[in-house]
Amino acid sequence: MILFNNVSYTYANAPAPSVTGISFTVRSGELKVVTGPSGCGKTTLMRLANGLCPQIYKGKVSGSVRIAGFDAAATPVAMLSEHVGTLFQDPEEQFFALSVGDEIAFALRSRGIAPDKVEELVLSAAERLGISLLLDQDIHALSEGQKQKVGLAGILALGPKALVLDEPSANLDPEATEALAITLSELKAAGTAILVVDHRLYWLKDVADEVLVMSAGRIVERGSWAMLRNESLCKLRGLRKAEIADPRSSLPAICPGSACKTDNTDAVFSASGLSFVYDSGKTIFKDVSFSVPQGITALIGANGTGKTTLARILTGLNKAEGSFAVQGRPVGREGLMPAAGLVLQNADQQLQMRTVREEVESAFEAGLCAKRTGFWSRLSRPRLTNEDRQKCARILSDLRLASLAERHPQSLSGGEKQRVVIACALAKDPSILILDEPTSGLDGANMAAIASLLRAEADKGRAVFLITHDLELLSSCDRALHMQDLQCSAA
Repeated sequence: MILFNNVSYTYANAPAPSVTGISFTVRSGELKVVTGPSGCGKTTLMRLANGLCPQIYKGKVSGSVRIAGFDAAATPVAMLSEHVGTLFQDPEEQFFALSVGDEIAFALRSRGIAPDKVEELVLSAAERLGISLLLDQDIHALSEGQKQKVGLAGILALGPKALVLDEPSANLDPEATEALAITLSELKAAGTAILVVDHRLYWLKDVADEVLVMSAGRIVERGSWAMLRNESLCKLRGLRKAEIADPRSSLPAICPGSACKTDNTDAVFSASGLSFVYDSGKTIFKDVSFSVPQGITALIGANGTGKTTLARILTGLNKAEGSFAVQGRPVGREGLMPAAGLVLQNADQQLQMRTVREEVESAFEAGLCAKRTGFWSRLSRPRLTNEDRQKCARILSDLRLASLAERHPQSLSGGEKQRVVIACALAKDPSILILDEPTSGLDGANMAAIASLLRAEADKGRAVFLITHDLELLSSCDRALHMQDLQCSAA
């Protein structure tokens, strides 16, 4: 179903190939995993499989890629998509409709399938992914994890013979990830050929037939799942762990309640009397109070329970009733933003400069402005000293971004963009770090580097408020705040 024969590809205007000498097959009823460090060519390999390279991205390809017998480079993408379904790393890139139901139905309707059959297929795909109750919802109001499920449901409704999935577990909670593994196992049994590109590996233990490890555009290791139990190999190649113990139940829990007041001087930041209602009328928080001390605090809960909404409330991006304080001092309507470094789940929403270096230096300038007193002094643009620029360079080095300093941020891989946004948050020198899934696109080496960096920042006295489903990252946390406890308080 999927055949790569000695494939090399160079993007248009790129000085060197992104992938070189790639050969492998995926037969009907097989699932193969491609992994490796960020920027190693995994996404390019996926684009070759669905024809986007070279048909859309242009560039030069040698060797051959065949999907269900069709030449992927010569067969129009629209025709090829009838045989191979693709889930992109950012599912929003493939959305066309405004509601969940219409999005799942879009491709079916465009192929002229009868309306009653479309409805049947949409319901079946939604039930399979556990999103039946979301069919009437605005697609842009969903969490990133829910969007991931919608994107996959739209593909499964078409019944393709082959699937190519780019980081399908990146935004899913552990329970949804386990359910996805079961779904893929069922699809394998039905004869689907599946190619998964992912950094997180543990969830594929029982469904993967072969693992392909890439580095610098080449396949450098390949073998059965047992290969990943070699810790030396995984460390050498910068891979995630093959097996993970769930740390959620063992993390000490923050207990929210009316006793948590904003004058709590032991807390780095606190919220009191927090209430928030969505435009739809759904109450998510009602008179909730909690405080967060120094260290790494994980905010955990299922997809769609409001974790990102809480982060947006804390930083003033969403308005809510209640009051906030930083180190016992009440803050104004801007929320915690002046004292916080924020990393959003979608890194693209925070990247706006021409180079990586400019992104970090601009964030450093914003941090200097936030520390000034007086309205007008905050508006004037500060001049960075040589010492300031050296500090920015050290942050880039710490996050393995020094070699990318002059690259345009939008030219980077998803994992590289994620690290740039984290670098920008650190450049502000905040007392609070709020990070929403900061390791969703990161390989093992960079995930470990981020965990070490967050620990160092916490040890400096900062409060690191971490929204994450990443079980590997959770093992580095000091405590947890459970969304279900906040919502029980709301009830």
